Amino acid sequence: MSKLWGGRFTKQTDKLVEEYTASITFDKELAEEDIQGSLAHVTMLGKCGILPAEDVEKIKDGLMQVQSMIRRGELEYTIANEDIHMNVEKKLIDLVGPVGGKLHTGRSRNDQVATDMHLYLRKRVVDLVELLHKLQEALIGQAKANLDTIFPGYTHLQRAQPVLFAHHMMAYVAMFQRDIERLQDSYKRVDMLPLGAGALAGTTFPIDRHFVAEQLGFGRIYDNSLDAVSDRDFILEFLSGAAITMMHLSRLCEELVLWSSTEFAFIELDDGFTTGSSIMPQKKNPDVAELVRGKTGRVYGNLFGLLTVLKALPLAYNKDMQEDKEGMFDTVRTLQGALQLFAPMIATMKVNKGRMREAVNQDFSNATDIADYLASKGLPFRQAHEIIGKIVLYCIQNKKYLLDLTMDEFKQFSHLFDDAIYRVLQPEQVVDARAVYGGTATAQVSGAIERAEEELRRTDAWVQEYLNKSK
Repeated sequence: MSKLWGGRFTKQTDKLVEEYTASITFDKELAEEDIQGSLAHVTMLGKCGILPAEDVEKIKDGLMQVQSMIRRGELEYTIANEDIHMNVEKKLIDLVGPVGGKLHTGRSRNDQVATDMHLYLRKRVVDLVELLHKLQEALIGQAKANLDTIFPGYTHLQRAQPVLFAHHMMAYVAMFQRDIERLQDSYKRVDMLPLGAGALAGTTFPIDRHFVAEQLGFGRIYDNSLDAVSDRDFILEFLSGAAITMMHLSRLCEELVLWSSTEFAFIELDDGFTTGSSIMPQKKNPDVAELVRGKTGRVYGNLFGLLTVLKALPLAYNKDMQEDKEGMFDTVRTLQGALQLFAPMIATMKVNKGRMREAVNQDFSNATDIADYLASKGLPFRQAHEIIGKIVLYCIQNKKYLLDLTMDEFKQFSHLFDDAIYRVLQPEQVVDARAVYGGTATAQVSGAIERAEEELRRTDAWVQEYLNKSK
C-alpha cells in the first residue's frame, strides 16, 4: 500500500523498518485528541477561505464518522499507516474520497502530534488534580475523626514526641496540596497551542492560529514555530510533578505497611484493599500499598527516560521524540490507578486508638517536656537536657517510664521538680503544649483542617472552571 507521503520514494519501506518506526501501537491513545484537533483545524481552513465550505463540511462529517468508529472500537489500526494521524486520515479518505486529503493543508504531523499531546495532557492534569482532591478529603476525614487520638511521632523511626494522629494525616494533606499546586502551575505550559507551526517554520497559508486556540480552549499559542514543534518541557514538567506525587504516596504506603503490621498494630486496612496468602490462611497483606510503593520506580524511570531522549536533540523535530509518548501514557495510568485506590483505602482505614495510646504511654517521647519544664524554671536548657538523659537512663535500668517515678526519684536529679511535673508529662498536655502555628496542639490542628477545607473549595472551583471551559 502506498504511503500518504510516498511520492518522493521509489521503493517500499522495509517491513522491519515499518514495524520498528511505527507508533500506532501506542499513540492510538491520542485518537480522540487527533479528531478534536482536526475538527478545529478544518473549521479554521474554511473560516480563512483556504478550503471551500462544501469541502469543509464533507471533511467534518467524515471526521465525525471516524470518531464514532473509534468510540465503538471499530476503527482498524494498521502499522502500514504508521501513526494515529495517518490512520485517521486514511480512513477519512476512504469515507469521503480525495477531498479528505485536503485536511492536512497548512499543518504538519509535527505540530499535529504536539497539539494532540497538549490536548491529552491538559485533560489528564485536571483529572489528576480532582483525584488528589478526593485523597485529601479522605485524609481530612481521618483527621477529623482522630482529633483526640494521640500517636507516637518518629524521627529516625525512633519514638520522638507524641503528636495527634490528625496532625500526622494533615502532614500528607499538605504534601498533596503542593502536588496539586505543581500540577496547576504546569497546566499553564500544557495549555498552549502549537498547531500552525507546521513542520518547523510555519506555513505559507493564511491560517488563523488564534481562532484554532479559541476553538480548542487554549489560553495561549506558541510564539516560535521551532519551539512549538520541539518543546516537550510540558511533558517533562508533568512527569516531574507526577514523580514527586508518587514519592509522597510511597512514603504514606511505607507507613501503612508498618502500621498494619502486628508489631505496630496502629491501623487495619479494609478487606477490600488487602489480599491473603495462598499458603498462610492468617495473612492479611497490604498489597495495594506495597504495589503503589513499587510502581513509584517506573514513574521515576519515565521522567529520566525522557530527559535522556531530549538532552542532545538539535532543533527542531527528530524521530527520537516519538519516545515521548509511552512514558507519558504510562505515568498517567500509573498515577491515576494509584490515586483511584488511595482515597477509598484511606477513608475505610480503621485506626486503633487504644494501641496508639498504649504506645505513647510506654515510651519516653515526653522527655523533651521535662527539659522545657526545667528550662522554664531558669535552668539552662543544655543542663536540663543532660539531667533528663540521666533520668531516662535511670528509668531504663529500673524498668520504669517517666510517669512511674515518685517525686523523691525526680528530686534525686533536681530540686526544681514539683508536683506540676505529673501534669506536664501527660500525653494530652505534651500535645497541647505545642500550640505554635503549625504545631500538633488540638487547636492548631483544627485550624489546619479548616484551612485545608478552604483549599479544597478553591481546588474544586479550579476544576469546575476547566470543565465549564471544555464543554
